[in-house]
Amino acid sequence: MKKLMNATLGVVTSIGGFIEVGSISTSAQAGAVFGFELLWAVAAATACLAFLTEMAGRLAAVSKHTVADAVRERFGWTFYCVPFTAELVLDTLVLAAEIGGVCVAVRLLAGFGLAVWVLPVVALAWLLLWSLPFGAIEKGAALLGLVTLSFVWAVFRLQPQPGALFSGLVPSLPGHDRPQYLFFVVSILGATISPYLLNFYASGAVEDKWDESHITPNRIVAALGMGFGGMVSASVLIVAAIVLQPRGIAVDSYEQAALMLVPAFAKWGVPLFALSLGIGCLGAALELSLNLAYTVSQGLGWNWSEELKPRREARFTLAYLAVLALSGLLMLTGINPLRLTLVSMSLTVVFLPLFVFPFLVLLNDRRYVKQHVNGWLANGVVVAVVVMGFLMALAVVPLQLLGGS
Repeated sequence: MKKLMNATLGVVTSIGGFIEVGSISTSAQAGAVFGFELLWAVAAATACLAFLTEMAGRLAAVSKHTVADAVRERFGWTFYCVPFTAELVLDTLVLAAEIGGVCVAVRLLAGFGLAVWVLPVVALAWLLLWSLPFGAIEKGAALLGLVTLSFVWAVFRLQPQPGALFSGLVPSLPGHDRPQYLFFVVSILGATISPYLLNFYASGAVEDKWDESHITPNRIVAALGMGFGGMVSASVLIVAAIVLQPRGIAVDSYEQAALMLVPAFAKWGVPLFALSLGIGCLGAALELSLNLAYTVSQGLGWNWSEELKPRREARFTLAYLAVLALSGLLMLTGINPLRLTLVSMSLTVVFLPLFVFPFLVLLNDRRYVKQHVNGWLANGVVVAVVVMGFLMALAVVPLQLLGGS
């Protein structure tokens, strides 16, 4: 019970994976354009992520390896440098979008232009990473992230028809705008199964000194944590379908998305949306910054830990400072965070098979997980994600050319 009470890692990981700029934007747009029709995509992506997260935690608990450590050791540097480079580029782009999401949230609450808030947000993220241990970041993000339950409460207030919700859980093609529909499927998959979540989760498990006694709690934490995030992401889609679709609002900006909570909460609707977006994006920015530092340090064999003082691991500290600075500079160029998000989610799907395939080998290798190897269901999920990711990677460019984005 103590392990479950202390294991907030799954919740904080889900906040970074679901309740952030990627999932809020893709779910809001999907609901505003296609109503409940893409609920199945959110549910399927959530289930896949729960399986993969459990595998990452099991690998860390048994082998004391993070995903990056194990891939580099098992496959060698020549193989590892490809996903390593891809993850650095993707995570930096997504981090810039998360910083932009926090700036949008602050602008909704306080006004002024977007660029005014970039440096303060970067400085805040750096200060939190510099001064707080991993446990404080983990529990603080999980606690503050509970504000996102306002989307869930809004669903109850708006009372959607249960039959319509259940029909949205059945995959089907719409009679209109099929390229855009399929592009949203790709974006939801990329926004949900973000590769950085898996290494972040495994790194957090190593930071928290998990062992084989954590295998069962890990399963529960992965299921509950990802379930929490998936529930919020689905709620964003449902609220957007009820509020925005009838009004013909397609969510071209976050200011439009902020209107979705107004019918349920009146004058508190926009502030609640802004707080949910800001806290979720800040939590995701901290996760991404840490994971980039983890990935660089683990890939190059440096010391790494958020628990150590910065002076004892200067290169690890410099890594997250550098990526925060670079991402902040990207946002200062005036790039639209919503467009950057959609591009990043699409690129994530392109490289998804490369990130997920090693799980099939590592989680069936007794040198790493001993007797805790994957069963047929877990292996089936990995194969399905690899195949699905490969097919969607082939479809991304044609869908964009056909007007999917």
